[in-house]
Amino acid sequence: MKLTTLLISLLSAAAFPLHADDWPAWRGDTLGSGKTASAELPTEWGKEKNVRWRTDLPEGGNSTPVVWKDHVYVTQPEMGGKARNLLCFNRKDGSLLWKKGLVYEEEERTHRTNLYCSASPAVDEARVVVSFGSAGLVCYDHDGEILWQRDLGAIDHVWGNSTSPVIHGDLLIHYHGPAKNAVLYGLNKVTGETVWKWNEPVWEPGKRTDGFGDREGEGVIGSFSTPILVETGERTELIMSFPLEMKAFDPATGDVLWTCEGLNPLVYTSPVYNDGVVVAMGGYYGNSIGVKVGGSGDVTESHRLWQEVRHNGGIGSGVAKDGKIYYQETGGIAYCDDMKTGKTIWRARLPGAGKSWGSFVLAGDNIYTLSQAGDSVLFKASPEGFQVVAQSELGEHTNSSVAPAGDELFIRTHEGLWCIGE
Repeated sequence: MKLTTLLISLLSAAAFPLHADDWPAWRGDTLGSGKTASAELPTEWGKEKNVRWRTDLPEGGNSTPVVWKDHVYVTQPEMGGKARNLLCFNRKDGSLLWKKGLVYEEEERTHRTNLYCSASPAVDEARVVVSFGSAGLVCYDHDGEILWQRDLGAIDHVWGNSTSPVIHGDLLIHYHGPAKNAVLYGLNKVTGETVWKWNEPVWEPGKRTDGFGDREGEGVIGSFSTPILVETGERTELIMSFPLEMKAFDPATGDVLWTCEGLNPLVYTSPVYNDGVVVAMGGYYGNSIGVKVGGSGDVTESHRLWQEVRHNGGIGSGVAKDGKIYYQETGGIAYCDDMKTGKTIWRARLPGAGKSWGSFVLAGDNIYTLSQAGDSVLFKASPEGFQVVAQSELGEHTNSSVAPAGDELFIRTHEGLWCIGE
């Protein structure tokens, strides 16, 4: 593929808006913002209220559903994680249309709560790409036929993996990590062939700032972040949070545009961008930083606006609106911070929600949350203070996030897949 053709495709994709009826990736649009254009989403639901359908799932799973046209896609571990499958459901009634996958017989480490197949698929008009961890990447068409498959080698991390692939123009962007041999790939989405790759450095253990103590040399190192794409007005930047630093790449070539230091060794969340500023957060009270985009080289001194050591970030990613970032820690405390200064404007406990691994979703002025207990709190994206709009409850355990599409919400629990709609 000629580089000029690839650049034209990337620019076209960057300008193409997300259709409100679809949710084609873990964070929704091609930029990874966690925002939806839908204005008709339900605000309240329950086990017997505003449920269009519910279908059982064979085993527990942590991934978030994605939606394309009349299909809902969910990654699903079975046989204790040996079988790694992609399930395709009929959006209208929840019936299973097809199930495809593979069996991975080798041992792969993970945490007991981070089940295999935690990554969400990435979808466009012709394909569904899914990461099965050490079992590699598989690209299917919408009828379940394999278009291509890549074995990128084993991923070895004590807590497993969960990074989701991202489709951008003619590229399939995938972080194959965390591991000592982690690689950020830019692949041809049609063939699966490598266009570029960036080999992550091997990080050495250092002082822990991740909420698990402060002893030297015993910290957990690794990134579970999914990269985002940012339009600066002059170029497109592919931004990823790594251990100790955040980097921006040229998505067409994989060249490093800038690097900013200041994170801690353990990162869970994806970067969040708004109005020229990107915020990256370390996991479990790690370090957080706010950085102006558009720089070159080491921008730690020139473009880093602030750094907060032992900050509030958790596992789920936040959303941004009007220069404010809204996020939560794992214990169910929500925050509103100013992105340019890092200062907390307000903090509040989400009522009834409890612990959460889920990421926020922004629809207009409303933010959707999802707790591990299956509780949802809908609140206003407003710096004026915490304002609850509605609360809902499903009563099933989940580590997933809400997936909005059209006038429906799709929620994956360990027990089933729900379609919520008024």
